[in-house]
Amino acid sequence: MTTYTAIHLKNRPEDGKIGEHLFEVKEKTVPEPEDNQILVKQTYMSLDPAMLGWMTADEESYIPPVELGDVMRSSGVGTVVSSRHPDFSEGDKVMGMMGWQEYVVSDGKGLNKLQKGIDEETALCVFGLPGLTATQGLLNIGKPEKGETLIVTGAAGSVGSIVGQIAKADGLRVIGVVGSDEKADWITQELGFDGAINYKTDDLQARLEELAPDRIDVFFENTGGPIQSLIVNYMNAHARVVVCGMISDYQADTPSPGPNWLPLIKKRIKIQGFAMPDHLDNSAQLVKQLTPYVQQGKIKYRSHIIEGLTSAMEGLNLLFEGKNKGKLMVKL
Repeated sequence: MTTYTAIHLKNRPEDGKIGEHLFEVKEKTVPEPEDNQILVKQTYMSLDPAMLGWMTADEESYIPPVELGDVMRSSGVGTVVSSRHPDFSEGDKVMGMMGWQEYVVSDGKGLNKLQKGIDEETALCVFGLPGLTATQGLLNIGKPEKGETLIVTGAAGSVGSIVGQIAKADGLRVIGVVGSDEKADWITQELGFDGAINYKTDDLQARLEELAPDRIDVFFENTGGPIQSLIVNYMNAHARVVVCGMISDYQADTPSPGPNWLPLIKKRIKIQGFAMPDHLDNSAQLVKQLTPYVQQGKIKYRSHIIEGLTSAMEGLNLLFEGKNKGKLMVKL
């Protein structure tokens, strides 16, 4: 193959809508690596809710926006097909930020070799951003203790499902908030969560009281929405709120109002937001923390794979419509 496809960001999502109108598909000549460089053929590409934020012009975000005209940002896994770098050989499988493109030339910085026996799908679903995010947010910020009760929103998602499984492995009572009965069945019957709340159909307050008779100690927030205030009001003294995402607000014209702060004072509740770019230099330690859970068979996952690079332009909407079942990724 002498050419490859790359997708560049052409327009900002003014109305929050994602589609082909935002992008430009380009055919390029496959480059040759220079000294201390490698050429990687990307095989799987991750699609994540944060991408909508990366497309906007928000200069105050935790990471600079993708510039118009640049290749769209994303993480992925691939195979080294040509190497002039002493630390990489042809055939090595690597993971890191590769962008919406079939090939990428890299100096190796930010790319990590996959552990032997770990396939690309597992790498993205568990040892990629979902697993690292879950590990950092839950273990290093939420600091759960055995016997406590944890609630996680977006519980059937790529991050939330790992959060819940780590917490269960560490002896916590775990409740997941999801948007369908199918997802509720999956997290309780397959992943071992103690209970599930369907935020679309359940009596939220009644289900909280039923499933968490001892109230909530750790709240891992991925979505926002009306249940957020109910959870905060239902927390124990010295509880912790880990704010990872607010997907319900990403496409909203006006963000939802936050919870009443009086419970934060009365209960001395700690709230901390975080973003993974601050912690990627600690990836090796996060993988070390996560690996024992995987080796012990404590982490299950499911992936939602769409085919072909150009499918990403419309496929990203699945995340915001709640239609993905598992980690959303593109198979190139």
